[in-house]
Amino acid sequence: MSVAQPLLATIEPDEPALGGTIDGARPKSARPPPEPIVLTPTNRSTSNSGNSRGGQGQMATTEGDAESGIAGIFRQSAHPLALFFLYFFKLAAILVYILYGWFTDNYVLSTVGVVILLAMDFWNSRNVAGRTLVGLRFWNQVDEDGESYWVFESRDPSRPANPIDSKMFWIALYVFPLLWAALLIVAILKLGFTSVPIVILALVFNVTNVIGFTYADRDAKQRWANNLAGGSWGALGGLGGIGGQLVAGAVKRGVGKVFG
Repeated sequence: MSVAQPLLATIEPDEPALGGTIDGARPKSARPPPEPIVLTPTNRSTSNSGNSRGGQGQMATTEGDAESGIAGIFRQSAHPLALFFLYFFKLAAILVYILYGWFTDNYVLSTVGVVILLAMDFWNSRNVAGRTLVGLRFWNQVDEDGESYWVFESRDPSRPANPIDSKMFWIALYVFPLLWAALLIVAILKLGFTSVPIVILALVFNVTNVIGFTYADRDAKQRWANNLAGGSWGALGGLGGIGGQLVAGAVKRGVGKVFG
């Protein structure tokens, strides 16, 4: 039986032993110093972070911030195109009236331009914007006897208007006549009497729309109140004879006064 050699004598060392503190199987002095790792963003990481986490930095923190401003108004609008042209024609008429002197000295050309924009705004507000944004329309009609009267149309109350569309429509309807009134005062103070007829025409168009849509809205609420009183409260008339009819009539008049 042969004598086995010691185990340590049969294993050759991986590297010659050097002086210093031993860290594992290799001395620390034998290891190359680790290079510092610098993390730099690349195009891929930038795009990924922009799609995942980085994009959140540009998002609004609250719902009000996300829906604020002109872009937010158009995003919330049910009819952004109609809302755009409502303000486009109104602003264009005012801007052309104020700035025409900077581009041309032709009074006739500038007057014709303003009148055309005012007419387009009047037609668009009455026939397109009012019907689309708030569900209202009006016109003046002459019967066979030669008497003229107002005709009002309104949307079914079961289909209410978009709150943003309704708010922006009524703001435009009441604000722009005030702007034209201010321009009339300025024209009188500056003794610019050649501009007064244009401003008066603009006031006629705008005030006509104000009156027409105000009465159309009141007529729509009145008819809705009458239908409500006639349908829901009309049953009271058949419950208590004369007393029920009196109660139903009082309710109908009260609701009519609230909405009329």
